Amino acid sequence: MKNCSEKKPEHLNCSIRQILDRFGDKWSILIISTLGHVGKQRFNELNQQIGDISQKMLTVTLRSLEADGLISRTLYPEIPPRVEYELTELGRSLLPHIEQLALWAEQHMKTILKNRELYAQKIS
Repeated sequence: MKNCSEKKPEHLNCSIRQILDRFGDKWSILIISTLGHVGKQRFNELNQQIGDISQKMLTVTLRSLEADGLISRTLYPEIPPRVEYELTELGRSLLPHIEQLALWAEQHMKTILKNRELYAQKIS
């Protein structure tokens, strides 16, 4: 992996920076994970599965994931129109990595919370 840690113009094309920009938001990983576990979903179904995301933020995030080729959007010419979202092959290839990150988080969350508490006490 090349060094992308310094903020230099040539690092604008750094793959890890671009990927972290996409997945560093609050919703992308959750949407990919949800679609990976429940499969094809309509907009409102996905909104209900996630629960606390606004319709606007869900729309923005779905468009970004579609632009990256991680999800596909299928519009059915019905009245009312029906739209379904599902992971693409590229999106499915990301699932094992997201699951590993989730497992790591689960295994270490108690320690992280304890460290945060100790840090808060130290700076108080």
